[in-house]
Amino acid sequence: MSPPDHQLALGRLASTVLDNLSTAVLLLDQHLRLRYINAAGESLLSVSANVVLGQRARALMPFPEQLIEARLREALQTRQPFTEREVELLRPDGVSIRVNCTVLPLQHFDAPDELMLEMHQVDRQLRIAREEHLLSQHHATQALLRGLAHEIKNPLGGLRGAAQLLERELPNPDLREYTRIIIDEADRLQTLLNRMLGPNQLPQLCRLNVHHILEHVRGLIEAEFPGGPRIQRDYDPSIPDLTGDADRLIQAVLNIARNAAQAAGPDGLIQLRTRVLRQFTIGAICHRLVLRVEVEDNGPGITPELLDRVFFPMVSGRSGGTGLGLAIAQELVNQHGGLIECESRPGRTRFFIYLLLETSDDSGGQ
Repeated sequence: MSPPDHQLALGRLASTVLDNLSTAVLLLDQHLRLRYINAAGESLLSVSANVVLGQRARALMPFPEQLIEARLREALQTRQPFTEREVELLRPDGVSIRVNCTVLPLQHFDAPDELMLEMHQVDRQLRIAREEHLLSQHHATQALLRGLAHEIKNPLGGLRGAAQLLERELPNPDLREYTRIIIDEADRLQTLLNRMLGPNQLPQLCRLNVHHILEHVRGLIEAEFPGGPRIQRDYDPSIPDLTGDADRLIQAVLNIARNAAQAAGPDGLIQLRTRVLRQFTIGAICHRLVLRVEVEDNGPGITPELLDRVFFPMVSGRSGGTGLGLAIAQELVNQHGGLIECESRPGRTRFFIYLLLETSDDSGGQ
């Protein structure tokens, strides 16, 4: 291999290594503009390299003032590295995270000095523990529901059958009205149980474009709420297809988007956003590629008391709500190996739908 070819191969290898690190790596030039960001950095900051390259550090990473301009310029001048631990960082999308940040000056013989930033999210383990708890709660709830449904369905079927037999024997039509009420209410309870349990068939898997699903849901929401709210889209067109059941994923997203529309109201705003996360953990498994779908609304928010139970069946913060929409959405996404999370404050509620972009054979354990 010739020297130029060898250098090219080394460059490709270095790029591959950097993009597969779980630590975010950023490179700033002498003017503190972003020259490079690896895949973990894109995931940590929830940005795309194509969009943020060339931006100034203080615009990209609103650290506390001591980590902006002055500290970074001092590191360039003195060529002394420094580390800040458990620093709160406000991402461009408004999410606050806590990171350890190491700043390392890089010296070149024939070029101006640069700064390499290594950032590691320290609240990631807290999120993983919360996800494991959420999944455990969901599985326990589903097991309880299945047991209750089995115990209820048998007497419910007997009750309905007895009412039908009684209806045939009653000569007075006025009395049949009461048996009809029994039959109708038994059917309603049966439907409610079926909705709580979710589909009992295996998913019909095929290759899907997530944006086709979101556009389908957007059309349904705009038809159901013709007077608003407005729907904005922020899609990453580079996201690859995923494997899933189209009908179930549409239903899951629709349940969340419908809640968002009801919360935002006619004058409100819903935002649909897609991103790819790398080396992302769902439960106890770290996956190479994960799709994140965000559904955000600017409604009044979910109370802290309700937030911890928002995915439980029969839990609703809305008058007249059944409390099944989010529980069903969680079950449908869970059937795909994914998870739904929620964070909320007044004026901003966001649901995060995480779905795998690779088969289980491609994922690695943590």
